[in-house]
Amino acid sequence: MFHIPVFIQTTALLVLSNVFMTFAWYGHLRHLSSRSWIVAALISWGIALFEYLLQVPANRIGFSQFSLAQLKILQETITLSVFVPFAIFYMGQPFKTDYIWAALCLLGAVYFIFRS
Repeated sequence: MFHIPVFIQTTALLVLSNVFMTFAWYGHLRHLSSRSWIVAALISWGIALFEYLLQVPANRIGFSQFSLAQLKILQETITLSVFVPFAIFYMGQPFKTDYIWAALCLLGAVYFIFRS
């Protein structure tokens, strides 16, 4: 039987989870701006269900090998990695060099939280 490393399982599930989360949090700004906020909230909650169905197992799997702090920093790094392409390509926002600086800060956080 093929064994997938915990890091790969956790990361893959968190990436997929973040795609749903990003659409739940921000997708309504593009598609539901003419609808009431309660409609947008209910649709977002429906999308967020799929986020949780992926995020909860990701964290349970990841917690078998990583600390809580490591899981959180991994999550935030993935969040930025998903959000920037979403903002640029889906929402039509301009690229900003601040994205690079934020990514470098997160790489520093990854280094410090995962170093031995």
